[in-house]
Amino acid sequence: MRHSDLSKMGVNRRQVMTAMGAGAVGAACAGLLPGVAQATPAEAEDMIKSLIGTAKASEGKIQLKLPQIADNGATVPLRVVVDSPMTEADHVKTIHIIAEGNPLPGVASFHFTPKSGKADVQTRIRLGKTQNVHAVAVMSNGSVWRTKEEVKVTVGGC
Repeated sequence: MRHSDLSKMGVNRRQVMTAMGAGAVGAACAGLLPGVAQATPAEAEDMIKSLIGTAKASEGKIQLKLPQIADNGATVPLRVVVDSPMTEADHVKTIHIIAEGNPLPGVASFHFTPKSGKADVQTRIRLGKTQNVHAVAVMSNGSVWRTKEEVKVTVGGC
């Protein structure tokens, strides 16, 4: 969720940080309990729609690199590369990462400008179980590109 979205809901930074601390304890405890709720593919798709609005997402231009099998879901390497000249007239504005089977589908959003030089992100993510991971790129001209990869998780990380 963006800072501006939180502000509209009347939530300030201190409240978010406090909730994150409490949320970390709750998440740690929830991991010990069976049957913790997981997002569904439909919820992940709804989240994508909320991020891109009415734009139609096309396949191509975006590469999502993940291992086919993750031995440890707590630290899964991820790389996203978008083919873009990164000029003022044509650049990637945002890359969104969504995981279908995590407790919350939104994993991360990365924002770019032409000064970023290239749209290439590497990080590690947590995956709770075997699932599809989606990458969605929103371009400066309003076009949207997407792809997805399935990752088989042997030991969940959420």
